[in-house]
Amino acid sequence: MKENNFPHHIAKDLVHWMPLVAFEGETFIINTLEQVPEAVAYLNAQPMVGVDTETRPSFHRGQHLPVALVQIATEDRCYLFQLNRIGMPEELAAFFANKNVKKIGLAFKDDLAGLQRRRPFTPGNCIDVQKLVGDYGILDLGLQKIFAIIFGKKISKSQQLTNWENVVLTPEQARYASTDAWATLLIYKELMQTRKLPKKEAEALHALDLQKMQEHQMEVLAKRAAEAEKAASAQA
Repeated sequence: MKENNFPHHIAKDLVHWMPLVAFEGETFIINTLEQVPEAVAYLNAQPMVGVDTETRPSFHRGQHLPVALVQIATEDRCYLFQLNRIGMPEELAAFFANKNVKKIGLAFKDDLAGLQRRRPFTPGNCIDVQKLVGDYGILDLGLQKIFAIIFGKKISKSQQLTNWENVVLTPEQARYASTDAWATLLIYKELMQTRKLPKKEAEALHALDLQKMQEHQMEVLAKRAAEAEKAASAQA
């Protein structure tokens, strides 16, 4: 097992200067039902895969749009299923229920809920790395920061707010989507080769971080209250 030297947090400015990496394997865009069986057969034969989803950005409060894309990656292949064009095929739903393949995601509960709204299924062997990183002393929960903490490299988030319901994905969108699923898989594999922190140490670290967060929130609220009082006095 590798020794655990992960920092607990990483500054956004530091991530900005890290070398940029992206998925360099084969990407397969699945946009017809005829393509689905072969793609799913390949994925069902894998021991584990990384998963992510994309939804067209909504700029209206309370609006929930359907998942447009689900990307599923091994280390050298990624399949992009355009659900806005093919729906949620039965074979794909069965894959997510298959307990023989580990499906690795980040904030996975939300992704799975979005997929289940497309077609109901019972998730099988689905693992959320956000629920694992705390055992290793990693307190940042975003994909880009977790990847930077573990590998010292940066993955791009530049395509995050693009239109994922495009009939034809741009090359930049395809690479971005593939990279997110691939990165999640790499994170899980690296964690499985690294020593966890002792349980008491991890719990104490989390408690201290929570305390600092609460203290910061109280400071912000107190500052806002003081500013509001000052403004009210000036108007009196």
